[in-house]
Amino acid sequence: MKVVPDGYHTVTPWMISPGRTGALIDFVVGVFDATELARMEVGGVIGHAEVRIGDSVVMMFDKPQWPETPAFLRLYVGDDAEVLRRAVERGATVVTEPTELFWGDRVSRFRDPFGNLWWIHQRVAEPTEEEMGQRLSDPGFTRAMEYVQGVEFSPGD
Repeated sequence: MKVVPDGYHTVTPWMISPGRTGALIDFVVGVFDATELARMEVGGVIGHAEVRIGDSVVMMFDKPQWPETPAFLRLYVGDDAEVLRRAVERGATVVTEPTELFWGDRVSRFRDPFGNLWWIHQRVAEPTEEEMGQRLSDPGFTRAMEYVQGVEFSPGD
């Protein structure tokens, strides 16, 4: 018997909503070209849902009276600009503009209309260890890290 079932990974995040899981699923499908795998709904409450984003499954469910508890998720995508555009088009707020960092990822962040924070990464370079060391001493990459780390964000902003 496999420890992890086919189609899943060792870590599978949950996103819990006080009652907006259906709208969250629609958002995720529209922004990330995700696939809705399952939705079990009784009396307008989603008790279990699964969405595949790329090669990973995110599970979701409604929990009435659940406090607003944002999820914090990091995703690798093939076209960060398009993902960010679609997110904003669907009501997201940009928290961090796309910024290339020394290890070769361009990173941006957005908060969705439900309060969740998404880190979007796109590989734009594959620097060697030596090149990463050089990039670390490049003032442009230093400013980029300062920008990404310095953006103020807290749940409920």
